[in-house]
Amino acid sequence: MKSRSFHVFLCLSLMGALGLPSAAQAEPWDISGEVSFETRYFPTKPAFPNQKNTTLSPSVMMEPEFVYPLDNGNDRFTFTPFARVDANDENRTHADIRELNWLHLGSTWDMTVGISKVYWGVTESAHLVDIINQTDAVEDMTGEEKLGQPMVNLNLEQAWGTLNLFALPGFRERTFTANNARLHGPLIIDTSQTTFESGKKNRHVDWAVRWAQTFDNLDIAISQFIGTSREPRLLPQLQNNQQIFVPHYDQISQTGLSLQLTTENTLWKAEAISRTGQGKRFYATTAGLEHTLYGIADSNIDIGVLFEHLYDGRDPKLAPPSIANHDVFGGFRITLNDTQDTAILFGTLFDYRSDALFINLEAERRLTNELKLTLNSRFFMHIPPSDPLTFFRNDDFLEMKLHWYF
Repeated sequence: MKSRSFHVFLCLSLMGALGLPSAAQAEPWDISGEVSFETRYFPTKPAFPNQKNTTLSPSVMMEPEFVYPLDNGNDRFTFTPFARVDANDENRTHADIRELNWLHLGSTWDMTVGISKVYWGVTESAHLVDIINQTDAVEDMTGEEKLGQPMVNLNLEQAWGTLNLFALPGFRERTFTANNARLHGPLIIDTSQTTFESGKKNRHVDWAVRWAQTFDNLDIAISQFIGTSREPRLLPQLQNNQQIFVPHYDQISQTGLSLQLTTENTLWKAEAISRTGQGKRFYATTAGLEHTLYGIADSNIDIGVLFEHLYDGRDPKLAPPSIANHDVFGGFRITLNDTQDTAILFGTLFDYRSDALFINLEAERRLTNELKLTLNSRFFMHIPPSDPLTFFRNDDFLEMKLHWYF
């Protein structure tokens, strides 16, 4: 509730400071967005008795975007609310402010004040250096979806590179699926008792800085984050003779490095982090390549071959567990380059120590200028009890989404 009140206060303050016009004066607004209708199909019964035996799980999502330019485009106000209603998971029925910010563009600098989203990283299978925004885990278990983050962000563009400076007030807690929902597992998580290492709790101000530069065909970025970890540890507690788990957020310091080298048809990619604050300092890396074959058999079809190796040296007893500590990722990306923008992404994550296998398939095709169909699937195979993916071992699902863009 405190975080939600902070967002309401920030919204009202920002709108008042900008002196935005009323709805009756809405002609300059650029309004766009998306509405999607989604259905998940779970072919197998759940593995744990606390989970609903859900077979079909429909939901609807809306994410409009309102943009208002000022001063010939040198200033811009953006408001992107988000909401989903889910038939089976009460926690997946939720709303968020993805963006509510003012952007000012200078000649060699720009500044964003408000709620925004920032993406860092280059690899396909894991995003180690991407730490600014909190994961919206009820939206997508892969960690691709993020919550809006309050920030003051100053970007300086010079010949020696781009410097990004961040002050991050107002911590966002990670979202979790409901305790009785699919894709949750047997753990009873009580977010009402969440704890923080910092005495300021979710009011702690985090800081981050990132330098990025391009040298010929090499892109390099170095980042430093100091503040509240976006990954919670789940601490066991006994409540009413029942074991529950309470999220706990540590104070951490994380240094990140990302590299991308372009050589003809191949992209060489790597991300690495060094983190303190969750047991001993540990290191994690993701490195690999994407090699693209263009015009297969004299057609318009391109095929990108993906391979990455993942390592994570954290102590799972003192840090949040990682599903990718000794893994290899392999897959391919098919782009038909047709008028419907048809594309397919297939990937497998294989733990060569435990033989655990996670399979992901994503396909999309535009039906009209406003409609797009997306098909996704997630499969969990050979998952041993020691692997964090064991909680999802019976939660294979197929997902169909119909997107309407306006």
